Amino acid sequence: MSGVSAARPHPGGPPATVLIVDDAADARSLYGEYLEFCGFRVISAIDTLQGTSMAQLHMPDIILMDLALPLMNGWEAIRQLRANPRTRGIPVVAVSAHAGSDEPARAREAGADVCLTKPCVPSQVARAISALLTWHRLRIAQ
Repeated sequence: MSGVSAARPHPGGPPATVLIVDDAADARSLYGEYLEFCGFRVISAIDTLQGTSMAQLHMPDIILMDLALPLMNGWEAIRQLRANPRTRGIPVVAVSAHAGSDEPARAREAGADVCLTKPCVPSQVARAISALLTWHRLRIAQ
């Protein structure tokens, strides 16, 4: 289909919204600016409490969730999103700084669809988001 992408799933329609939940301002800025360049609409939260609240309020198309966050960790936030009927269907890409640990498996057990290991370049994040959004839309269409 010409003109259709993960960032803009319907020609002429609104861009897909990505909620970035990360306490590191540089990560929010780096990923946010690149995703906007790719055509996504980006909103962000500085912790999981703000992130879960924004997910319920804005119903983003996808969430990029850091796992090591203050107040409540990313695993628990993902569990809460999955337990809430309003947000349970939002795809989640988890981001972990611990490559050799069991964090990716724990993130998937908590309900994350994909887990990336830091450092990850913005293009890798955008590819993961695009692929997951495409897969999610195809699954819903069936």
